[in-house]
Amino acid sequence: MELGVATYLKKINKSLILSKIIKHEMISRAELSNITKLTKATISAQVADLIEDGLIIETFQEYNSVGRKPIMLSLNQHAGYALGIDLDYRDITFTICDLKGQPVHTDNVKLENSNYDEILHILVTQTRGYQARFSHSRFGIVGVVIGVHGTVKNDETVSFVPHHKWYYKDLKSDLEKHLNTVVYVENNANLCAFAEKVFNFHQSMSLISISMYSGIGIGFLINGELVKGYHGYAGEMGHMIINPNGKPCNCGNFGCWELYASEVSFINELSKKLNKSKLTYDDIENLLIARNLAVIDQIDEFIKYISIGLNNIINILNPETLVLNSELLNLFPEAMSLIKSNLKGSISNYKEIFISDFGTNACVMGACALAIKNFLEIPELSLSIMQDEFIIH
Repeated sequence: MELGVATYLKKINKSLILSKIIKHEMISRAELSNITKLTKATISAQVADLIEDGLIIETFQEYNSVGRKPIMLSLNQHAGYALGIDLDYRDITFTICDLKGQPVHTDNVKLENSNYDEILHILVTQTRGYQARFSHSRFGIVGVVIGVHGTVKNDETVSFVPHHKWYYKDLKSDLEKHLNTVVYVENNANLCAFAEKVFNFHQSMSLISISMYSGIGIGFLINGELVKGYHGYAGEMGHMIINPNGKPCNCGNFGCWELYASEVSFINELSKKLNKSKLTYDDIENLLIARNLAVIDQIDEFIKYISIGLNNIINILNPETLVLNSELLNLFPEAMSLIKSNLKGSISNYKEIFISDFGTNACVMGACALAIKNFLEIPELSLSIMQDEFIIH
């Protein structure tokens, strides 16, 4: 066998073994051989290399029967750490996860303006701080992934960020000039979809995640892979026109879906009706509890337009799983049943629909998961969150 072919096969086998160890959390060499169909000799050799690399560890499982205790293999979650970044328009969220996807540290930095150079400086300074803080681990910070609330091309250059008014920025290269690591730049909605797949819906092969905050962003996976389109702009369904004679949008069109079904549009409309500025989620929740008519009417309108857009998406993509990422919908217990009742068309077909448990943490968790997957060079990643709350400092 040629050396190049042997090296390639060894790499493939290593990726397969590592992905199975992560998926099963703890597994023996014999079980690995059965699952992967690789010989025991191949398993032993690969496992030895992974242990030497510090990526996996051995533990003895509790065993009550007579005989030798089985040695179990698991990922060394503290061998390195992933940095996920959510670059929004009001703030930047930085989250550090270990190699099992458990968040260990989160910071939130408020933005004073949209100046590109100033924000670049914040990103560089924060990342360098994390690199120093986690340098004690075997691999340190294993990857940096940034979620951008705008269009990101397939070459990872940023085409347009509406809220910052950024055009054609090479954020990846600008950061890599200052940081001794590879940086990945991705659309935030794609990262939200990736988080749902990796942490919550392992078996779903056709998943759509819809983020509904400052606008509407959609990430979707078909056959388990992110769909990005020709330039990388797939998923911009927030600019799907649902009312041709409707409100003007920043994109240049009229009646875009996000003008009617995003949380910022809801809050803006409700603020006008109540003649109040800076409404918070707590304010809205209290108004809902009080059965305020203006809020109830606005929720009904909100759900109607959400359903119109969802119906279009379902008819186009026929997804297995739909995940709505919205704080507002979580405040209204009847929301999901009302949305489902609006999706009863004979053509519209999907398997399941949920409100995301991640909320605003979906992007950073997807970013961390992508950094882990890229570092480990595995074909598929399945993780689970062991804690309910994020650590914020």
